[in-house]
Amino acid sequence: MKKLLLSLFALLTAVSAMAQVENPVSWRITAAGDKVTFTAQIESPWYMYDLGPYKDGPNPTTFKFAMPEGVSLNGTIKPLSKGKKVQDEIFKMEIGYYLTEAVFEQQFYNGTGTKQKIKVNIEWQCCDGESCLPPTDEDFEFVVEPSSVSDAPVTVGEDPARPIDAEMLIDGNTAGVAADVESEPRGSMWSIIIQAMLLGLAALLTPCVFPMIPMTVTFFLRRSGSKARGKFLAIFYGLSIIAVYTLPIAAIILITYFVGGDAVTADIFNWLATHWIPNILFFLIFLVFGFSFLGAFELTLPSKWVNKSDTAADKGGLVGTFFMATTLVLVSFSCTGPIVGSILVKSTQGEVWEPIITMLAFSSAFAIPFAIFAFFPELLKNLPQSGGWLNSVKVVLGFVVMALGLKFLSVADLTYHWNLISREVFLAIWIVIFSLLGLYLLGKLRFSHDDPMEFIPVKRLVLAICTFSFVVYLIPGMWGAPLTALSGYLPPMYTQDYVVTQGGGSFDGSANQEKSSIDHSIAGKPKYADFLHLPYGIEGFFDYEQGMEYARKIGKPVFIDFVGHSCSKCKAMEANVWKDPAVLKYLKNDYVVIALYVDDKKELPENEWVTDEKGKVLKTLGKINSMLQIAKFNINAQPYYVLMNPFTEKELAKPRSYDTNIDAYVQFLEEGVKAFTSQQ
Repeated sequence: MKKLLLSLFALLTAVSAMAQVENPVSWRITAAGDKVTFTAQIESPWYMYDLGPYKDGPNPTTFKFAMPEGVSLNGTIKPLSKGKKVQDEIFKMEIGYYLTEAVFEQQFYNGTGTKQKIKVNIEWQCCDGESCLPPTDEDFEFVVEPSSVSDAPVTVGEDPARPIDAEMLIDGNTAGVAADVESEPRGSMWSIIIQAMLLGLAALLTPCVFPMIPMTVTFFLRRSGSKARGKFLAIFYGLSIIAVYTLPIAAIILITYFVGGDAVTADIFNWLATHWIPNILFFLIFLVFGFSFLGAFELTLPSKWVNKSDTAADKGGLVGTFFMATTLVLVSFSCTGPIVGSILVKSTQGEVWEPIITMLAFSSAFAIPFAIFAFFPELLKNLPQSGGWLNSVKVVLGFVVMALGLKFLSVADLTYHWNLISREVFLAIWIVIFSLLGLYLLGKLRFSHDDPMEFIPVKRLVLAICTFSFVVYLIPGMWGAPLTALSGYLPPMYTQDYVVTQGGGSFDGSANQEKSSIDHSIAGKPKYADFLHLPYGIEGFFDYEQGMEYARKIGKPVFIDFVGHSCSKCKAMEANVWKDPAVLKYLKNDYVVIALYVDDKKELPENEWVTDEKGKVLKTLGKINSMLQIAKFNINAQPYYVLMNPFTEKELAKPRSYDTNIDAYVQFLEEGVKAFTSQQ
């Protein structure tokens, strides 16, 4: 009997504990007029998740209202309690939750003139740090008072804000001008810096530079009179190399910046990055350098320049050391020229200060070894001897330079709509170039300065395997594979002439995806859609005024994409972020997308020209869009994403730039939708 009583007691205790666990949250609902407050009391040690939303995460707290006719939500549910945020290691995202108490507020619009009963279903989930309960939901009822007329939500069409015009652009007085622009993560800047440093180290292995390392270090040690002075001069030599590479580009930027400001400097680099003259010139220069590296001819600067610099170097001291560095830069020009050019052009597609930073990174990596070998001369003994391997490095660089040069021709082709290089033509040329490089590494091709090779060294074999693996990766792109890793370099998918379908869809799935639709009876045909396109079946506009007018008519927020044909970061965002189903859902269903190309060279009809504040007539689509971005948002970098209320032309969330964090991008779009809904 005693055992039976103990068993019953244990069972009752367990049931009681389970009962306590089943509902650690109690709700209290308070209605005041047409505003209702929902208060959750949470028992310790439990906590309740916030409103989220979370993609592939925990269950957030949700409110589902059932309202009679004549009653509607006036804005979205708002949290009044300040919850806590933690980086959850399991879900790999930031999670918000509430301890002890959570308060939410929802306003309604009751236009019936009488009290109305509303039903709500609240669902929530609780955890205690060790375990979580299944999501729980409960139904409640409450009554709201009639709303006053002044509390009525704004309906579509009641605020007919006029579209932006040329005068508004010039004055810069448009609604919603951003005085402070949020500083977004600049992961791409670090990426460019790392690339520049790696290229600086790679330049040391070229035949023009490598033999100079032991020669110059020995020169300083011999002429300095003491080891300490030799080390000092070697350090100054490295700093001088950095200065020779960095100061000229810095001077150009500083002069243009102080004379004309950010906009002028940005315009210069934008011209370098997008105009057909510099792009075709860079393309030809890279071809010339490529053929030179393959041994077709020797490319050097005028001997007078080198001789004068060499003569000045004989003076000794700091002045002589500086000119010694200048001599090195001039002598190595034939090997470092295309590397420096590619770094500068790549960096001009971002902020105007990037060329200085990237050139500083390149020259630092290039110069540091000289200082290291000066401090530790014994390391010179471990350097490999100059020989045929240096020529092999030069040949490999020649193939790579020719492949990179094609990018400049592609940029000119895209910005001027020549339609010369489709995506598969670009890929075909790359496949041939890198296939020839692989054959060269295997010894199947030889050039004039190459030494005979009896066997293939393991290092060359490894490089050949990597090269042919890259070729195999490229081949599916000929039939429509997205090749996401190269999205910043390749022409966009819409230039692809031939795509192999699988079940009615292409490799990128665009044909299988639901297309967003524009009501052409309202909008008409989007301007410039005959030569501008959006990826992944997104339908949108390429003219600011037309897109804003359409958004006002259908009552949707606007997603503005400041983009460029030459912007590799823009293509990377589209390939890595926009293709995500959650992002696509928002862009296709919840926003009117307006893509504004800031580098497009299409000349518009005279009635669409705009005159800027200095009296300059802007005739091309790209210049007008670039001016709009500067006037409204005080920035001229791409990509740049703005969520806007078309009625007020005010931002719905802080604009974003390059950031491939998909979850953060989804939250950005969600924030815009919520803000727009609350303003209606």
